[in-house]
Amino acid sequence: MSAILSTPAPVRAPAVPRRRQISFVAAAFSLAASICSAGTPLTLPEAQQLALQRTHQLAALDLSADAARQMAVAAGQLPDPVLKAGIDNLPVSGGDRFSLGADFMTMRRIGISQELTSADKRRRRAELYGEEAGKALVARDAAVAKIERETALAWLECHFARKAERLVGEQMTQARNEVEAAEAAYRGGRGSLADIATARGLLAAVQDRASEAAQRSRSAALLLARWTGAESGDPLAEPPSMDTVRIDSASLETVLPHHPDIAVLTQQERIAKAEANLAEASRTPDWSVEVAFQQRGSGYSNMVSVGVSVPLQWDRAKRQDRELGAKLALAEVAKAEREETQRGHLAEVRTMLTEWESGRERHRRYAEELLPFARQRTEATLAAYRGGKATLADLLGAHRAETDAGLQALQLQAQTARLWAQLNYLFPSGARNSIQEAK
Repeated sequence: MSAILSTPAPVRAPAVPRRRQISFVAAAFSLAASICSAGTPLTLPEAQQLALQRTHQLAALDLSADAARQMAVAAGQLPDPVLKAGIDNLPVSGGDRFSLGADFMTMRRIGISQELTSADKRRRRAELYGEEAGKALVARDAAVAKIERETALAWLECHFARKAERLVGEQMTQARNEVEAAEAAYRGGRGSLADIATARGLLAAVQDRASEAAQRSRSAALLLARWTGAESGDPLAEPPSMDTVRIDSASLETVLPHHPDIAVLTQQERIAKAEANLAEASRTPDWSVEVAFQQRGSGYSNMVSVGVSVPLQWDRAKRQDRELGAKLALAEVAKAEREETQRGHLAEVRTMLTEWESGRERHRRYAEELLPFARQRTEATLAAYRGGKATLADLLGAHRAETDAGLQALQLQAQTARLWAQLNYLFPSGARNSIQEAK
């Protein structure tokens, strides 16, 4: 977690924040141009980099953190002194009315007052803004993790939607060939009109499935373009290895408190405690001192006044103590919310880990057992059909079963890949070292 400002210190404002935004945009366009010009497929890390460079959210959070740091410096200073000027005891009736020097009580006054805020109260105000700066920084980490996660999900959705579209396209070509085979068999006296109707019905169903797959592929490409800005028809590279994730069940309870979303709630709890500390310091009133010079008429002596002002907390039990109690209660609320959210995240991540491991095992079974068996069945049915020992309906059913098994395997692989993305990008990519340290 980033360091939190605890004592007032000079903070220099960023030179030109707009330059940083312009450089991010220029880098994004440069990367996009290089990818397009080279005609190379878009990899998952490149898509995430484009998404991070295109967003304005990170720059806004950086500016929020800088603003809080600036306020921390200002909060650590004494209030500005107050210049006071006026006229006291000016006659408004009689022969000396509106005369500044005739009456001995008339004085032209100028003075200065200063509120003496305690050093402890100023320090706690600075700490409060420092905690808010820390919240902006951990919120930035949470934003990075979310952008990388959402981009990965969009990229994987687009990748598997295109694979499904190609697979259904192969199935449609196969269905057309089966219609032609059924018609040829009927003309040769080896088939029936029922076989032709069955083949055509299968073709219509596959065409409908192809339309649905094409629509899903287009929608997925548009969603990916929302994050990366790349053209929706750009090719995608092969996905990275999904055999491992950056967290495991054994270290989950140690690592999860460092999760960006939990860190934001932890920082909110620290802000609530800082507000309670400030409310406690406010139970001690701030004094004010004033010095004034009074000038009277030429025949009278000039004067100097010195004064002290002290707020009288007549009913501290119903004001200052109540405010302190409210802030302490809010700190407990923030703590409870953080603990409850952390408990919910822990259960959710454990569930995703279990589902991801189960998905990997099921996909392995599909690849090593179910798909080869379906392929062997199709080949055996085709050989039987050619030998007159199986009907065309048997062959169509075997082809349909093999294609359905391939689509189910692809759907399972896509579901497992989504779980991998959600687990692998719980933390920003740059947080690998901190995760290892937490373990």
